[in-house]
Amino acid sequence: MSAEKTIPATLIPGDGIGPEIMDAVTEILDAVGAPFAWDKQLAGMAAVDATGNPLPPQTIDSIRRTGLALKSPLTTPVGGGFKSINVTLRQEFGLYANLRPTRTFVPGGRFDKIDLVLVRENLEGYYAAMESYIPVGDDPHGIATGAGYNSRAECNRIVRFAFEYAVKHGRKKVTLVHKANILKLLTGLFLEEGRKVAKEYEGRVECNERIVDACAMQLVIDPWQYDVIVTTNLFGDILSDLTAGLVGGLGMAPGANIGEKAAVFEAVHGSAPDIAGKDLANPLALLLAANMMLEHVGRDDLSTRIESGIRAVITKPELLTRDLGGKSGTREFTAALKQHLV
Repeated sequence: MSAEKTIPATLIPGDGIGPEIMDAVTEILDAVGAPFAWDKQLAGMAAVDATGNPLPPQTIDSIRRTGLALKSPLTTPVGGGFKSINVTLRQEFGLYANLRPTRTFVPGGRFDKIDLVLVRENLEGYYAAMESYIPVGDDPHGIATGAGYNSRAECNRIVRFAFEYAVKHGRKKVTLVHKANILKLLTGLFLEEGRKVAKEYEGRVECNERIVDACAMQLVIDPWQYDVIVTTNLFGDILSDLTAGLVGGLGMAPGANIGEKAAVFEAVHGSAPDIAGKDLANPLALLLAANMMLEHVGRDDLSTRIESGIRAVITKPELLTRDLGGKSGTREFTAALKQHLV
């Protein structure tokens, strides 16, 4: 591959099982000739051990240079005043859209042929974490308060992202998920802007609305009615894990955090330190995130090859990792997948 065709990208191996699944994923990417020129950087506990900082300046500088990152699970240190690394990255780079596709890969589960996408606003809402205590009597922490906010501009931008995604990917319907019946201002503003944006796409993309609790119920009764869901930060966090449960759990759940100047692709599951180094981890969530990254840079041809390989291997129970009901280790699964790449 010529140097002109390479795409600089930051690679963060992560903590726990992170380095193992990242090795597996980069092996698959190399096998299909992916164009990424990796700049390896540290974050999480690995970075604390090396630099004393869970998100070193050189890692931030790397993402600023490349505008593109693939990230394994990270462990945020407990205590010590460390903020969530994921929240810090989102704020630092304005990664306003969290994209979580949910598709069935392992056949024969409780739900089959699931194919929906959740778009979550990533910067505002209750996760702005404006929290405080109010003393009550002798108890300085007698009442805990938390305030959230939604801006008209960000509500408009995230809904527009969802509709543009629907148009680009041939999706037919966008559902606005809210709680405007109770949080009349906070999520009412989201619904108001959502309706405005939806009018611009009339005739191209259908739009409907759901209250969040009704949406949660319907997702476990009839998830096939949903196509693209767009919602605010807290609701999106909860519903995206719920949708992951429809297809086998977080081990099958890729994610992307997308802004105007950078995009960070990740496995959304934890670092699973209890199985780290034991050749047990399932690399599929991170591999599917890498596939999203390939699509982001216009290499759908390569992501299609990898997905075809995944679908071929996934039908062979003996080749699956243990979390999927098989007996293969990470390395054995990766080797099998390489053999099934078309």
